[in-house]
Amino acid sequence: MTEAVLFMLLLGGVCGLVLSFASKIFYVYEDPRIAEVEGLLAGANCGGCGYAGCSAAAVAVVEGQAPPSVCVISGSETAALVAAVVGVDAGSAEPMRSYNTCQGGDRAVTKYHYMGINSCRALAALYGGMRECSVGCLGLGDCVRACAFDALKIGPDGYPVVDEAKCVGCGACEKVCPKNIMEIKTMSDKLLHLNQYDDRIAPCQQTCPAEIDIPKYISQIRNNDYEGAVKTIRERNPLLLSCGRVCPHPCEDLCRRGIEDEAVSINQLKRFVADYEMNSGKRIPISCALPTGKKVAVVGGGPAGLSCAYFLRRLGHEVTIFDAMPKLGGMIRYGIPEYRLPKEVLAWEIEGILNLGVKSRANVKLGRDFDMGSLVSAGYDAIFLGIGAWKDYSLKVEGEDLDGCFTGIDFLTRFAKNQQGDGGDSIKIGQKCAVIGGGNTAIDCVRTLVRLGAKEVTIVYRRTRNEMPANMVEIEAAEHEGVKFVFLAAPVRVIADDKGKAKQLEYLKMELGEPDASGRRRPVPIEGSETLLDVDMLVTAIGQGPDVSFKEDGKRMDDLGITRWNTIDSADPVALQTSIPYVFTAGDAATGASLVVEAIGGGRRAARSIHMFLSGKATTPPPKTLFKNHIPGSVFDAVDGIKQTPRVKMPELPVDERIKTFDEADLVISEDDALEESMRCLSCCLSCYNKDVADLPL
Repeated sequence: MTEAVLFMLLLGGVCGLVLSFASKIFYVYEDPRIAEVEGLLAGANCGGCGYAGCSAAAVAVVEGQAPPSVCVISGSETAALVAAVVGVDAGSAEPMRSYNTCQGGDRAVTKYHYMGINSCRALAALYGGMRECSVGCLGLGDCVRACAFDALKIGPDGYPVVDEAKCVGCGACEKVCPKNIMEIKTMSDKLLHLNQYDDRIAPCQQTCPAEIDIPKYISQIRNNDYEGAVKTIRERNPLLLSCGRVCPHPCEDLCRRGIEDEAVSINQLKRFVADYEMNSGKRIPISCALPTGKKVAVVGGGPAGLSCAYFLRRLGHEVTIFDAMPKLGGMIRYGIPEYRLPKEVLAWEIEGILNLGVKSRANVKLGRDFDMGSLVSAGYDAIFLGIGAWKDYSLKVEGEDLDGCFTGIDFLTRFAKNQQGDGGDSIKIGQKCAVIGGGNTAIDCVRTLVRLGAKEVTIVYRRTRNEMPANMVEIEAAEHEGVKFVFLAAPVRVIADDKGKAKQLEYLKMELGEPDASGRRRPVPIEGSETLLDVDMLVTAIGQGPDVSFKEDGKRMDDLGITRWNTIDSADPVALQTSIPYVFTAGDAATGASLVVEAIGGGRRAARSIHMFLSGKATTPPPKTLFKNHIPGSVFDAVDGIKQTPRVKMPELPVDERIKTFDEADLVISEDDALEESMRCLSCCLSCYNKDVADLPL
């Protein structure tokens, strides 16, 4: 008996030792975060996330293979808690959604007839598909069959349509699509996306500086989904009311319909839906990512700064705008006259951006009231410089500083400040006024002078009408309002009367020689052609650039690069990161005076780079970024099957009425006209388009 007890004790001791060694040798460590994450998930083990239950999903989250929003049942609060456990940016906790990137389907030209298995994968194996578009949707519905939530269907145009209310972002559709048509993205992913060479986008979207999905929002207008159209535009442009009024619509230059007919009136359609929201009495909600805890200072409240602030706020960052003027808006408030962009319209649009939680401080100037050193000390993690181009270029001729002589931006700004009660000085308007220049600022000056009661207003330009850089519609409007034009005239000096006031402008007549670097023929003076023009007021509007004097007065400025054109230097025009890593720029401060829509597009690109910087990622754009180029093969010489239909005409105030007031001169088209114009859009994708869309009933 004793021997048996001793034997059992010995055997137990040996087993204990063996198990002890085994536990050391075969020990498997489990990250305690896995259990914590699993405890936060819904516990349904539904498999909708694409993983074999919540435990597997928790492992994937901790290993970085799935986002914190992996659970298709839990909401954003759960995703934020999961993000906190694994220590990632709360912004990455946004819900995923499925998006179709191809608006074409069964309309591309057929290259062979397919009679095989009803599967996209099978069809793709045969020369990439049966249609000539090599990147387009095959339309056989592998993605629809893969969706377990009934969130996808093949629409009437032969491509998948997503029901966002049902989509849980599980990624099943993305995994089965052989053409990479379906993509799973968060809201932030969509806001950050830059046009790529392998995108399926129409030439108009490729040309738009803001990269707006033009065919999509026009299609939404055609389907009476005005709210959807506004949301589509706002994914790229937060200033759609302003752009709808002042944008020269470069997108229309590459409209496919314009090859065989008149281009679609893209900008008027944008203005129509923008005004629809403003006049509806309610604001369409704008979603923002969860707070990231990062602070960004935006210096300059013009279109670039407003755009940058808007996108940064939507990406979850805390933003404060600092502006030297009494009110936000920059050049579109103080440089664009009321008859083109009413101040109450602009105020409504800016209010919508501030309502997202963007803070602002007015009447504070960089280099005078604060510098980059003080911003860094205040805890800002990044700085955006969107200071605009407020410094007028001078003629550098005798007498240009005489009484009665002004520069373009100074004249428009002083008048606008006075008109708005912002403390601007009153300006005595002459009776015989001349404006030197041929750009949009010059046109704004002459049309303003007409409305202020000047008897005779003349533009003096050193080239011909064909070389004027101003928008043609603005040039024609000025002509209709009685503005005179003196072409091929180079100012030589301003002559004073006996009281030291401007009396005459002396100019040399010119003739056009060979083209210069801009591609325009160079004006050459004609000897002995001096001519006098009687004036009692002269405005010089020959261009403007940024005022970079702040660099001399503030701390942390030594390393900021400035170009020989006095613009803020950024090595990459897409990344827009300056020589100081935490400082970014865009708009006129980076490019010189340019289009409002260019500044808006630059503001978004800068916001993208700032977001990447704050997330600890490289700001370098993706290698296939399109920027201002076009996708080869997408720009056509001819477009078959187009039935010519007249473009809708923009309504405007009669000339005899508008020259007496600063009321808005160009009006919005009616709903019927908007629907009719939307039918003219061919709903283009990369290479396909609807040939007979204009014949379809409304």
